[in-house]
Amino acid sequence: MTRGERRNLWIGLAFVSPWIIGFLAFTLYPVLASVYYSFCDYDVLTKPIWVGTLNYHDLFTDSVFWKSLYNTFYFAAFVLPLGLVIALLIAVLLNQSLRGRPIFRAIFFLPSLVPIVASAMVWWWILNGNFGILNYALSWFHIRGPQWLADEKWTKPSVILMTLWGCGNTMVIYLAALQDVPRSLYESAEIDGANPWVKFRHITVPMISPVIYFNLIMGIIGSLQVFAQSYIMFSGGMLGGSGVATSAGGPNRSALFYTVYLYQCAFDFHQMGYACAMAWILFLIILFLTWVATRSTRKLIFYAGE
Repeated sequence: MTRGERRNLWIGLAFVSPWIIGFLAFTLYPVLASVYYSFCDYDVLTKPIWVGTLNYHDLFTDSVFWKSLYNTFYFAAFVLPLGLVIALLIAVLLNQSLRGRPIFRAIFFLPSLVPIVASAMVWWWILNGNFGILNYALSWFHIRGPQWLADEKWTKPSVILMTLWGCGNTMVIYLAALQDVPRSLYESAEIDGANPWVKFRHITVPMISPVIYFNLIMGIIGSLQVFAQSYIMFSGGMLGGSGVATSAGGPNRSALFYTVYLYQCAFDFHQMGYACAMAWILFLIILFLTWVATRSTRKLIFYAGE
């Protein structure tokens, strides 16, 4: 390298050094440290003690771990497909030519702008079993609403309902993709006598398949890391739908999701090594499900440039 090239290199490194330092200090080091701590007995306050795979062995014999994993998969099994379908249907409706379309788009997108803490508190009052708005609305139809937050049969459906309310981000992504579908394809299909369902199935879905795949992957990652809804609505000491204090994770830990239990192990029980092991198991689960989704959908995705 010439003297001028070396000078330009050092100037370039100086400009990107804040990002490099931030990446090393706040991303790479925590990741590597968590790998090490997952094999240690570590409570943050004392020196970590190497215990090998004991944390992983204890996890697989921990009934609360399996309970939180079941709750998380139950949540994801409903939120992921319902969220994708509902957001797509709303986007299709909002892509039509109708009066006041910008207003409707704003209304459906607005819930996703509400901070998760604020929306959780709002839904905590909506789902109150005694004087909540939802049960009051059900009473109009002579339906007695359940104790949403105090009955373990309804805690997970409550969180699912709240999560689906905020599908505005996914809807906007779908809407942007729908507007990129060439109108000429629909016009050609109409000439051939295709009905709306045929156009949706054979034109709309294939043309936006990369966006559907993107939302699927993001949905897998997001649904398996659900945290704030459960932690806020079912934190210890909060009043449940029946007016009694609930324990963390809801009645009988029915809403104790994986990341909530991970947080408890790390910051409530001071079992940081145990929590790091949980974090890496979750990473491997998400990695595996992402790989499965990619392998199973790659022949169904249409890219216009191919």
